[in-house]
Amino acid sequence: MPRDRVLAYGAFAIVCTVWGTTYLAIRVAIETLPTFLLAGVRFSIAGAILLTLCALAGQKIPTRIADWWNLTIVGLLLIGVANVAVVWAEHYITSGFTALLVATAPFWMATIESMRRNGERMTRRKLGGMIVGFAGVALLVAPDLRPSSFNAKFLLGVLALQIGAICWNLGSVRSKYHPVAASALVAAAIQMLTGGLVVAAIGLMLGEADEFRFSTRSLIAFLYLLVFGSIVAYGAYVYALSKLPTSTVSLYAYVNPTVAVVLGWAILGEPLGWRSFASMAIILSGVALVQSRRAPLDAGARAAAEVEIPVATELAAAEQRSA
Repeated sequence: MPRDRVLAYGAFAIVCTVWGTTYLAIRVAIETLPTFLLAGVRFSIAGAILLTLCALAGQKIPTRIADWWNLTIVGLLLIGVANVAVVWAEHYITSGFTALLVATAPFWMATIESMRRNGERMTRRKLGGMIVGFAGVALLVAPDLRPSSFNAKFLLGVLALQIGAICWNLGSVRSKYHPVAASALVAAAIQMLTGGLVVAAIGLMLGEADEFRFSTRSLIAFLYLLVFGSIVAYGAYVYALSKLPTSTVSLYAYVNPTVAVVLGWAILGEPLGWRSFASMAIILSGVALVQSRRAPLDAGARAAAEVEIPVATELAAAEQRSA
């Protein structure tokens, strides 16, 4: 096998594992870090570092205000809403369950694409996949709907994740159909920088500065999210996408929830019973149906993957995640 092919599969393995671990890292980071400043500071720094590296490498930085405005809108959707939703939801939902719920993002992508003029139409296969996937979500949240154990915050977290997934895909669609004159890495850096700065400003206005403090655990988690979740994994994703078929790279969306669920159970002692496995199997089966024969949408995932939600995408995509 050619060397670049081996490196590409290595990069793909990084994407599959690292983006799955960000849910655990977020869960640990929020032990001492507030929601908006965690996301805002993380992505502001990551965006600034990545943009600096791109500039030093001689990559073209956009100069048109319209390009910066477009990338800022995408950054606000992906980071300001989608990733913040993941961080906020993890106060009330386990990291593993969060990853499973973020895995519904492809359902929203299919819906948004079908509503767009000249977009890919909704087929019976996709509709069936959405029904199957949301049946998995229903199984996951069912115990918290019983009057005897009703958990309003858990359900609000579920709602926030779905709103985040919708905004993640709105940002993905905008990024796909409103491209700028810049490389994918430069575009991602600007999205992270501008989106992160806005989120950080909101956190400061909400008075989160008084709550922003590090413990040893949260500092390690923060640095992990900054370096590996926001810079390394995305770089690996872009490289893998340039060398491997898009359909192959998109399979990370199936691996991330499994990684998140297992790590949450092994490290944080999160519950892992038959309901978790059954929900995972049902949701990912629905995702498989929705993603089949959707190459045009998979190509759009390139622009959406800079924050983790993948799973989700992200994210779902994946770290709305993506994280």
